[in-house]
Amino acid sequence: MQAIDTNEDPTSTQKNLWQVNRLLHKHKLIETLAHKQNLVELQTRLEQHDTKAVSNILEAVSTDDREIIWQLISEERKEEILLVISDDIRSELVAEAKPQDRSTTIRVFDLHEGRLRQIPIASRNDLAKATPIWIDLVAPDDEQIAWARELFEVDLPNPKELTDLETSARFYIEEGDEVHLHSDFLLDREDESRNVAVAFILHKGTLFSVRSEELPVFRLQRLRARAQSGYVSEAKDVLLDLYAADVEYSANALEDVYADLGIVGKQVLRSHITDDEAAIILASIAEEEDLNGRIRRNVLDTRRALSFLMRAKFLSEAQHENVREILRDIESLDGHTAFLFNKINFLMDATDSSININQNKDIKRLTIISVVFMPLNVLAGIGGMSEYSMMTQGIPWPIAYAAFTIGLVIVGWLTFIGLRYAELRKSRNKLQTSRKSN
Repeated sequence: MQAIDTNEDPTSTQKNLWQVNRLLHKHKLIETLAHKQNLVELQTRLEQHDTKAVSNILEAVSTDDREIIWQLISEERKEEILLVISDDIRSELVAEAKPQDRSTTIRVFDLHEGRLRQIPIASRNDLAKATPIWIDLVAPDDEQIAWARELFEVDLPNPKELTDLETSARFYIEEGDEVHLHSDFLLDREDESRNVAVAFILHKGTLFSVRSEELPVFRLQRLRARAQSGYVSEAKDVLLDLYAADVEYSANALEDVYADLGIVGKQVLRSHITDDEAAIILASIAEEEDLNGRIRRNVLDTRRALSFLMRAKFLSEAQHENVREILRDIESLDGHTAFLFNKINFLMDATDSSININQNKDIKRLTIISVVFMPLNVLAGIGGMSEYSMMTQGIPWPIAYAAFTIGLVIVGWLTFIGLRYAELRKSRNKLQTSRKSN
């Protein structure tokens, strides 16, 4: 084997290092090009499939792969896919969407042939030319809020300041018939659930909605209004449909709570659960209770907003009937949330009872052990006294103490057998008594 030259020239070392770096860079470049080529091929294959096939693919793959595929789909086709994909995947895709440019933070819609049509907005001039019925602002910057305020002469709130819970500050009408509503909309994800504040302003036939993040309800309503002709005819229809979609979204979340509690209930009603399993079950029940409470608060807030709109007396008769239908749905959800609260309390009590039973079993074991060792303690105390040594004079101490130890074991065993017999006899008597009573 050739020996390594430890006195290598520094210039040669730098040259070798440069060659290594060059090879590494070339390797990374090849990997990058191969990755881009694979993505292009994947995008081409996706374009060859119809909308239903692509939605089936998205439902079948993992979350990470789904995110990669979703980024390769054009915005126009995304809208079509979200209409046919399952509710869970749609909520995931919509919830993960992040505002990236002004076209996604300020969305402007007008009516075209009975459908909502989005107008691309890239500058203040684009907004000035529009005649919208709905302007949706998602985490807008100060400049975008200033555009809307100046062009439409409307007082838009900052989305970061929508936390006032006073009714007088949430629902009111300003001079010029400018209607303000601040409502909570449910956002239900696998890792967390919360209520997101949304501000609505009705002004001169235009609905303004301001919020800090994207919500599945809004995305779903945009899809429906674009796909169905005559779905909305004015700004108030858009507002009422958003509230109706929020109630529908809350109902879907309640169905998930039903399903999760069904799984937890099977675990609770088993013949035996350990303390560790009980701790996990209690955590799951607490999560479902929190979500159920948020749903109840959400539909309560929606009911207050709809009641305010009915009292304002500017809705048409058809819109009044629409509101009454939404309120009937809310009434049914109230019954479901109350039932779930009772079910949660039952499962919580059952889990606590299992924990108490386990503790009673532990205490029972300790009691048996103490009863078994009680006579042994007395005998051991006697054996430790000097009188015992006097009683065993003439007997070698190894034999005496060995016999004493064997005697302790026999006494302990007889005590345990006696307790076991008494317990079995008590169980038989209870069984016979129950049979006679039946």
